Amino acid sequence: MPMQEMDPTEAASPVLVVGHPGHELRVYGWLMRVHPGVHVLTDGSGSDGKPRIDSTTALLNGVGASRGSVYGRMSDREVYAAILAGDHARFIALAEELAAAFLRDNVDLVAGDAVEGFNPSHDVCRYLINTAVRLASAASGYPIRCYAFPLDGAPDLCPDNSHGRALRVNLDDEMLDHKLRAAHAYPELRSEVESALRRFGTQPFRTEWLNPVDLSDPYGWEADRIPFYESYGAQRVASGAYEHVVTFREHLRPLADALWCRCAVTA
Repeated sequence: MPMQEMDPTEAASPVLVVGHPGHELRVYGWLMRVHPGVHVLTDGSGSDGKPRIDSTTALLNGVGASRGSVYGRMSDREVYAAILAGDHARFIALAEELAAAFLRDNVDLVAGDAVEGFNPSHDVCRYLINTAVRLASAASGYPIRCYAFPLDGAPDLCPDNSHGRALRVNLDDEMLDHKLRAAHAYPELRSEVESALRRFGTQPFRTEWLNPVDLSDPYGWEADRIPFYESYGAQRVASGAYEHVVTFREHLRPLADALWCRCAVTA
């Protein structure tokens, strides 16, 4: 089965773009090898309103990665409010800002959150990445390679249709130990880290997959498939924790369409 090992020198100017602080832990080995610029859409404050962006800053400083211009820009509540309100202009502006940063920094490879239907902010982050990559590539005339990695799914699995094109980062024992210690040292994610290790064990985190993204697909999601965040959101509304449910059909698909149209104007 053909696989492409990650060469630390493969990208001259790589960038990581994630929806929440802490997502960088999934590709910690890649961070250690290529020292990318890192953009973070939210401050990770969640429903309790307590940001965790400082923990990501400390982690990035430790691995020699730099902060991007979009860094903890919105609270989680602001992201959800903008999604529910259909404030597409705000997300289009963010995509344009990312594209300008990619052009300024001569970015040639972007990695970030995959569309998984698990959390709407993660999927919105992917739509922003794809739009920014398409805009920057069109402006420069040079294609920027675009990759995604799972946040909810198993870390060591690569989709069958990505083999031969995906990048794989294999961690030796020392690097895996560094990664696990970094995860345990991230205070706000302690319960999530423990849950992931119970679910998958430690060995799957030895392999990091960067899977190629199909930029011709505006959604990355089957239109009739109900994402997890809809059923979970319905439960939270029933419990009184949320007032509204974010849905793919009513909220994320129109946003993805608006971002797609922004690229069509440039093409």
